[in-house]
Amino acid sequence: MDIEIKRDYYLNQLIEREGNGLIKIVTGIRRCGKSFLLRTLFKKYLLDSGVKESHIIEMAFDLFDNIDYRDPKVFYPWAKQQLKDEEKYYFLLDEVQMLDEFVSVLNGLADKKNCEIYVTGSNARFLSRDIATEFGGRGDEVHMYPLSFSEFMSVYDGNRYDGWNEYITYGGIPLVVLAKTEEQKVALLDNLLKETYIQDIVRRNKIRNIGEMEALLDVLSSAIGSLTNPNKLQKTFKSMNQSKITATTITKYIEYLEDAFLIEEASRYDIKGKSYISTPLKYYFMDMGLRNARIHFRQMEVTHSMENVIYNELRMRGFCVDVGCLTIVENGRNGKPVKKKLEVDFICTKGSKKYYIQSAYMLATAEKTAQEIRPFLKIQDSFKKIVITSDTPKPFYNDEGILMMNVYDFLLNQDSLEL
Repeated sequence: MDIEIKRDYYLNQLIEREGNGLIKIVTGIRRCGKSFLLRTLFKKYLLDSGVKESHIIEMAFDLFDNIDYRDPKVFYPWAKQQLKDEEKYYFLLDEVQMLDEFVSVLNGLADKKNCEIYVTGSNARFLSRDIATEFGGRGDEVHMYPLSFSEFMSVYDGNRYDGWNEYITYGGIPLVVLAKTEEQKVALLDNLLKETYIQDIVRRNKIRNIGEMEALLDVLSSAIGSLTNPNKLQKTFKSMNQSKITATTITKYIEYLEDAFLIEEASRYDIKGKSYISTPLKYYFMDMGLRNARIHFRQMEVTHSMENVIYNELRMRGFCVDVGCLTIVENGRNGKPVKKKLEVDFICTKGSKKYYIQSAYMLATAEKTAQEIRPFLKIQDSFKKIVITSDTPKPFYNDEGILMMNVYDFLLNQDSLEL
């Protein structure tokens, strides 16, 4: 029997948006489960809710069988022909960025009072960054990620510790998660990276020097959780292999990788000055399996992996996530004041909610604990401060009012930040 992975978090977002008059757009990295969400889970919900199958109109633009429908002059008349009566119709359109003039076409369908439009897309440039302007305010985005640890554990046959090791190694792409052996998982990740993601980026952006772009991907893969910027990366390239790649080209390549949802940038925020710092930044991978496949499963530092997983989880939960920077002045050894910079791994905000979070794999000594909580003690506000570790037995507040929590409780409980 095929295993069906429930994606209730995203399914509920689609259900909540029904009837809002907007075009519902599911974005996310290729193979993260967008098509399954829309054309299996959501379609099943519609049928179970009493919607007639004849009133659910599906189209997958990435299939060769449907290649003619990528022409709006073919698709739009066909779509209108499906409307046989005044009852509500649901259009479930997959990989809609492959439809020419898709914004005009979708706006045209959305103008009809009995049409609900749901689409998927894998390209941020067309479907994520410019939704508000492209659709004239008529786009409503649901951004989908590969499986969270909680979703992963719902189909993993084993305890959470073994599950964690597998998750940070092979990631959460559903196709990979459901593969039976490690060999299959490695082969799938290698193939997806080369044949799907990289080829897609190269083809879409007409990249001539593929080697340069792949070399940049290697550097970023080796440096998750590290502060960097295009100028710093340019110097790395020059010192490593005498490359003449410019910072401008590096910036462009990074944008391409972000557009494909392979990586995401986290900006730095000056906590005391209450302002963003333009550079350096941090880059995190949307899936650890793809990152690990890129570096051939070397450099598997669990500290950086845990930080990346925590970042992704916070983004999945809808938080805006920045890297915190705090400048303090302390007396040096000679008694003179010295400026020091402290870092908070994540500042998470959503509406009026705000949390400061440190990712610390092990707090083996009192000194290590003091080092991790030190920035928190210098922050002059009352927002909750949390340290996430792998070795805290159960959540508790320490004497400074800081919540100490293990990574499993954080990831497996959607309300963990409210403890």
